[in-house]
Amino acid sequence: MVNDPSTESQKPILIVEDDPDTVRLVRLYLERDGHTVIEAGDGIDGLNLALTESPRLVVLDMMLPGMDGLAVCERLRAESDVPIIMLTARVDESDRLTGLDSGADDYVTKPFSPRELAARIRAVLRRASPKEETSESPKIQTFGPVVLDMGAGSVKVDGANLRFTPTEMRLLSYLMLNNGQILSRESIIEKVLGFDYDGMDRTVDTHISNIRRKLEKSAGRRFVHTVYGMGYRFGDA
Repeated sequence: MVNDPSTESQKPILIVEDDPDTVRLVRLYLERDGHTVIEAGDGIDGLNLALTESPRLVVLDMMLPGMDGLAVCERLRAESDVPIIMLTARVDESDRLTGLDSGADDYVTKPFSPRELAARIRAVLRRASPKEETSESPKIQTFGPVVLDMGAGSVKVDGANLRFTPTEMRLLSYLMLNNGQILSRESIIEKVLGFDYDGMDRTVDTHISNIRRKLEKSAGRRFVHTVYGMGYRFGDA
């Protein structure tokens, strides 16, 4: 279902964070950008607000009392496609993979610049906004056993549905559209994620690892290949 952009822009952004100073700072920057902000200090209240208030986006801390951020994200993603940005003090790739696999669209590592978070939020909201279909962006894309249906929001391998987040589907679509071509991290960030390239940013790598793992586990072969020093390529080996 396509949401009305004018209605979407009136919805609040939900901050689920138990540190008052972090909430205060994030709220300040979001309100400067013209957003209405609601907040919750624990996971249970955050989940309830997300389900009842239908926010435009959720900023979700990973470590929360009551119910941790991963559990909140999984529960919320099962019922909603609301964009989710996770805040985490953990920097290990396995932790980032876990956060994105639970359904988050992006993550920001603590300590963070509130300007960076605000920019990430703007980028995620742009990606979530309805876009007109073009001849360059087919609704259904296929490669061997992989079928991506952007209209239905589904990814299938040999007819079996796989669980992909909205961001993972957009990234997979870009890879499949450029099948056989080497795509740099910079181009992926610009075309799919929509924020300025930072050479230290590992968001793309984490999403790629997730996509590669899901497809390979289901199909028994690799579709997404790393070209060291250059980027990524979708296709046969």
